[in-house]
Amino acid sequence: MTSKFHLAFKVKDIKSTVTFYKTILGCELGRQTTDWVDFNFFGHQLSAHVSKQIEALDYCGKVDLLKVPIPHFGAIIDQKSFIKLKNRLQKHKIDFIVNPQKRFKDKKEEHQTMFILDFSNNSIEFKSFHNNNEIFKQ
Repeated sequence: MTSKFHLAFKVKDIKSTVTFYKTILGCELGRQTTDWVDFNFFGHQLSAHVSKQIEALDYCGKVDLLKVPIPHFGAIIDQKSFIKLKNRLQKHKIDFIVNPQKRFKDKKEEHQTMFILDFSNNSIEFKSFHNNNEIFKQ
């Protein structure tokens, strides 16, 4: 069964959100009102809803000796797409809150990772596994 993931999250405004997800990340724009906007986020539906209550990030996540922000969402993409996206983010001068790097180096779950913030302070992680068969292995 093929499924699509849906995530609804808070943003400060529609204009900067469209700029970030459509222009910078290259996501296809979906339905839109003055209060929310949908995007095709690597084949999945993101619904960004305007809110005046954006919570602060908590760097409580600890993965492979690296503190990561919680909450966060993201996408697992292939290596070529990871490099292309990294270059696109650098071209648009987007700061990495976790620089692109290998995690779990020389282990079966080895993968590339990078974290960025959108313009509403939402943390986004992009991953590229060396071996996609290891994504859900224990």
